[in-house]
Amino acid sequence: MDEIELISWNVNGIRAIHRKGFIDWVSSYDADIVSIQETKAKIDQLPKKLINIPEYTSYFNSAERKGYSGVASYTKIKPNNVINGMGNEKFDVEGRLLRLDYDDFTLLNIYYPNGGSSEERLKYKLDFYDAFLEYSNSLVDEGLNLIICGDLNTAHKAIDLARPKQNEETSGFLPIEREWVSKFLDNGYIDTFREFNKEPENYTWWSYRTRARDRNVGWRLDYFFVNDEFKSHLVDSYILSDVMGSDHCPIGLKIKV
Repeated sequence: MDEIELISWNVNGIRAIHRKGFIDWVSSYDADIVSIQETKAKIDQLPKKLINIPEYTSYFNSAERKGYSGVASYTKIKPNNVINGMGNEKFDVEGRLLRLDYDDFTLLNIYYPNGGSSEERLKYKLDFYDAFLEYSNSLVDEGLNLIICGDLNTAHKAIDLARPKQNEETSGFLPIEREWVSKFLDNGYIDTFREFNKEPENYTWWSYRTRARDRNVGWRLDYFFVNDEFKSHLVDSYILSDVMGSDHCPIGLKIKV
């Protein structure tokens, strides 16, 4: 069996992280697939060397609105098929989902909406969650094994953020958001990190405003999920909290196929 390493990282702007050494980090870390979220750029705004990192082929799904949302994946393994979006125009205009089909699994790289700015955006986020669950279930029903990665924009349980009591009325830890994550897992998906690490104080996002990262006052917003049927392929799932450059840090998944 071969071991494959996947990385997921909300980079908070691909052009910003490019200036902080993203290409060198990708090249030196040497994962098989690197998926990023919140690219905030269309491909024609990017330098060629950022699109063509040696040994990788890149795929981008950008939002129609400039400087907003967007996802991309860099892969050493040639996918059999690449699809932008889940076939729902309401959500696909924001460039939030990139699907790569491989021989042994389908990778879904997702930047889930943030619900914090208004009631309208919270509803959009929850609608996206429901549409995504329907979409992912349909793929599993087709017999596909899924690896789902990205910024979920919700901390599932109290262990997943430093200050749960103070954030019970904050989007990202609202009961209705957390209930959806529980429902998603109950539909036959696994939060891979918690398969390997049940300890507190493991976070993937820290607010820039309060120097929260220095004090590790964070949230675990970034996840690798797989469907139950793929569980035997898991080798490890982890957080790379020492990697700087964004308000999020990368997370990793190792599988055997």
